[in-house]
Amino acid sequence: MNLNDAIAAVVTGGASGLGEATARALAATGVRVTLFDVDVERGARLAAEMGAFFVKVDVMDEVSVTEGFRQSREAHGQERIMVNCAGGGTVAKTIRKNRDTGVFESHSIDAFTRILRLNVVGTFQCVAKSAAGMAALDTIDGERGVIVNTASAAAQDGQIGQVAYAAAKAAVVGMTLPVARDLSSESIRINTIMPGIFATPALMKASANLLDSLRASVPFPKRMGDPEEFSSLVLEMIRNKYLNGETVRLDGAIRMAPR
Repeated sequence: MNLNDAIAAVVTGGASGLGEATARALAATGVRVTLFDVDVERGARLAAEMGAFFVKVDVMDEVSVTEGFRQSREAHGQERIMVNCAGGGTVAKTIRKNRDTGVFESHSIDAFTRILRLNVVGTFQCVAKSAAGMAALDTIDGERGVIVNTASAAAQDGQIGQVAYAAAKAAVVGMTLPVARDLSSESIRINTIMPGIFATPALMKASANLLDSLRASVPFPKRMGDPEEFSSLVLEMIRNKYLNGETVRLDGAIRMAPR
């Protein structure tokens, strides 16, 4: 798909990290961008800075997502590009030994379910609601829309304490091909990126020693990924009309160790 000011896009998690980099990259091509995020202050400021539109959206809440698309389409028209970057994880092992009682305790089911809702349900409902709108459009150069999801290298080599996050991101990978097949009759493509260790604001709050260790763990280039390298791949997935139903690791050849 050619990127220009005739095209509208929605980016979830657009107020920081990979989502922000993607929104900036799309806006730089002239695309009319809407940011979905729960951070109202930063989201509104970034939208004003890049000439985009901001809507407060909690991707775990269907009413919020539906209203977000309504407002975005009212402002920019029906989106032809949907990029899902909203997500997150927690650190908790499947079982842990309580230091005070000596009793083994299982992973909180509420915490596990929340990570699934954020990463899997949140991603899927944005995919489904966006695709339903795209399907009503006329085709441009043979296609109606493109969707890009964000998984993680943890989907294939999740570390100790990442069971909920790894399961959620594996589900995002797992839905890619069947969704591509579902949407093929409507000329809508979908692909997924599995980023490795990226220099996002959240990660950069870690200690200097941990950051040095993370950089050293990447085979080549021996550094963390730049969010602009992620957004570059998003743009290629949108532009390359033959890329569909694919999941691509973007990780400097890293394979995560157990811890």
